[in-house]
Amino acid sequence: MKKHIIVCDHIHDEGLRILNTQDDIIMENLAHLPKEELLGHLYKADVLITRSSTAINQKLLESTFKDSKKLKAIVRAGVGVDNVDIDLCSYHGVVVMNVPTANTIAAVELTMTHLLSAIRRFPSAHAQLQSERKWKREDWYGIELKDKKLGVIGFGNIGSRVGIRAKAFDMQVIAYDPYINPSKALDLGIDYTTNFDDILACDIITIHTPKNKQTTNIITNKEIAKMKDGVILINCARGGLYNENDLYDGLKSRKIAWAGLDVFDTEPATNNKLLDLDNIYVTPHIGANTLESQEKIAIEAAHAAISAARGSAFPNALNLPTKTQDMPDFIIAYLELTQKLAYFAAQAIDGAISALHIYVNGQELEKYQDAFLTFGLVGALKPSLDDKINYVNAPFVAKDRGVQSSVEIKHNAGPYKNLIKITLNTEQESMSVSGTIYDGHIIRFNNINGFGMDLEPKGNMILVRNTDVPGVIGSVGHTIAKHKVNIADFRLGRKTELHEKSALALILVDSAVSAQLLDDLRAIPECVSVRSVLM
Repeated sequence: MKKHIIVCDHIHDEGLRILNTQDDIIMENLAHLPKEELLGHLYKADVLITRSSTAINQKLLESTFKDSKKLKAIVRAGVGVDNVDIDLCSYHGVVVMNVPTANTIAAVELTMTHLLSAIRRFPSAHAQLQSERKWKREDWYGIELKDKKLGVIGFGNIGSRVGIRAKAFDMQVIAYDPYINPSKALDLGIDYTTNFDDILACDIITIHTPKNKQTTNIITNKEIAKMKDGVILINCARGGLYNENDLYDGLKSRKIAWAGLDVFDTEPATNNKLLDLDNIYVTPHIGANTLESQEKIAIEAAHAAISAARGSAFPNALNLPTKTQDMPDFIIAYLELTQKLAYFAAQAIDGAISALHIYVNGQELEKYQDAFLTFGLVGALKPSLDDKINYVNAPFVAKDRGVQSSVEIKHNAGPYKNLIKITLNTEQESMSVSGTIYDGHIIRFNNINGFGMDLEPKGNMILVRNTDVPGVIGSVGHTIAKHKVNIADFRLGRKTELHEKSALALILVDSAVSAQLLDDLRAIPECVSVRSVLM
């Protein structure tokens, strides 16, 4: 049965195109409907994609569950989830996901724009010349970034990139983030501190943290009093990280020379008293507003919705019982990798699963072994149980089915920083798959049953095991072409076993794989086994 994804708010056309080209997905773009009318259609949805204009509240969820209980996930196409009642979604068993990294570069560059505007007062100089037609160079003496000290609060995807760019201006950069390994900053030539007063002593301070109990009002009168006279503050993250009343007082007294803000406590902020000041530069929450980031957000949201609808993964989930929101981003990426490895293997093996063994290679991953087991079990059991398996019941269902499961921690990942390997067993056979993460979020499989392979698992795939003799690739390609199926990618691994050469082909195709196509491939004499996998 096809899964149903409903788009509630406008997203980039490329995201809609991706959703429209999935053979197992029905996509409805209802972003044009008034919200009251939209509610009448949501009962059909397995997954919703929203932005900020659709409130995910009791009324919406009740309308979604009016005639069915299909909804399994909500994808917020963006970072902030202020419009989503996450606790209520959790109560109803709905996974909430966001897209936290697609607008990273846009937010980084806006931060640098605010920083440069503040030190050179560019917007004011522009306004005086264009609007007032005055040529008064003497009004616009600024300062240079070179040798100034920049304090970065929060050194994640955005904060770290701001730090790198600030280094290019010959600034001294100091990072404060209790949740990262200090080496993340030190390896970039950036100082790291656990003493918040070191940040308060900087010439310029910028913040790049989520908004939570620890970070709300992280800068108040108390902290401002410790700052240098003439400090510059930047906030392109979330409103409320700097206390707005105290920020106003600091700007009014000129203790704070300038502030650059893209975000506010209450938005739209058209009546905010900060706008009355002449030493502040503001933008209307446009951190993600680049053409490139809007396309990336839509693409990542579409892929997340497809994965959730299929049950293969719930990337960037915010309310899973394993508390992924409290984990570093790179750990969440490895959890998703584990689930995908198990989900892949379970589709590529015959018989009921009797055992799942997960080998976690890498010291940084050691303390999360319970989460790895949960994600691995969900992936392994999903093909047979579909919606009946989730992150809450997976260990219990596995035990009830007699599935032996284990996690083994190894500290040597070979040439990789970290590596995950899973082995699935049935009465008939065994399947092992391993993979790793590149650039913090790119999932790659590197080995399937001993065959070296480099691939990104996605879409419709055909797995062909064959004797390694001339002509097989041509026969396989010709057979697939006869079914009017286009090959998007072809990966081949080879090895010698007991003096016999064998090969494994992983073929990514653009459309659904029919049973007849698989039978025709099996009819090729050299093909030992043929299976289809959908990720």
